[in-house]
Amino acid sequence: MATFIQNSFGLKVSAGHYVDYSSAEDLRKALRDSTPKPWLPIGRGSNLLFSGEVFQGTVLHCTDDTVETSFGSNYVRVRVGAGLRWDAFVEMCVEKGWYGAENLSLIPGDVGAAAVQNIGAYGIEAASIISSVEVYDTFEDCERVFFADECEYAYRSSIFKHCDKRYIVLKVIFKLSLEPHFSLNYGNLESALTGEPSLQGVRNAVIAIRRAKLPDPEQIGSAGSFFMNPVVSAEKLAELQSSYPDIPHYPAADGISVKLAAGWLIDRCGCKSMRKGDAAVYEKQALVLVNQGNATASDILALADFIINSVKDRFGLTLRMEVEVV
Repeated sequence: MATFIQNSFGLKVSAGHYVDYSSAEDLRKALRDSTPKPWLPIGRGSNLLFSGEVFQGTVLHCTDDTVETSFGSNYVRVRVGAGLRWDAFVEMCVEKGWYGAENLSLIPGDVGAAAVQNIGAYGIEAASIISSVEVYDTFEDCERVFFADECEYAYRSSIFKHCDKRYIVLKVIFKLSLEPHFSLNYGNLESALTGEPSLQGVRNAVIAIRRAKLPDPEQIGSAGSFFMNPVVSAEKLAELQSSYPDIPHYPAADGISVKLAAGWLIDRCGCKSMRKGDAAVYEKQALVLVNQGNATASDILALADFIINSVKDRFGLTLRMEVEVV
């Protein structure tokens, strides 16, 4: 019997085959039992857009939400099951006084998906606190550990995202500081704080900012940021500034390139609140596409294509989708 696939866009999608697993051995057994391909590891479906009503392969869903810790002199290593809800992990870190994850509050999805996608917000990426990732190698039928410098982390990217589902994340090991350390220089985060910075204060500020500009997926279907913020050279920025002196920009992770605000580009193209069927650009944040009720994947992709073409025509930039189309 087909199983409904949880997805934050709220699309009606089912899987012909669905496997819950809590360990490498569970996963190994499932994959050896002639499980139909393609295989799709999934958390809470918060960064996926299903193009059809039925996924013809096998959905692999990790239910391992265990947490183990080991302490150093000024840090803690936290080994977390891939199935733990991401924001539950961040909340735990804040409550226990572990520094490093607080800027990533309220991001939907699970821990495993965070390691694959290299999620980021307010100047911090998951890669900055990941020590290593334990995976199951479906090609070699074995478990393997990737240390952080082997994960090929980049902006919303990793080796796990571009391996044709070879590596399935089992555990993520984080290294967090036991000493106060904050990153408050991105956007309006520092100005949103009241009083001296604290872990709970930063978390509260991030949550308030996100709730003010992003839809509640329990109320409105979306995948959060649909597009990546484009990264350009300093020369390209100067060219754009000659026509758009107010264009928002931020330093990119490499310290050389510049990151632009995709939402601003989309807004300047007149696409804010645009609709295709029941798919729409969110009125409070043009970076977000939403399902206003009965949108189909075709509606959402048609809207995305229109936006991509509009930005390309006006700015000479090609927006890339952050959402994975399945």
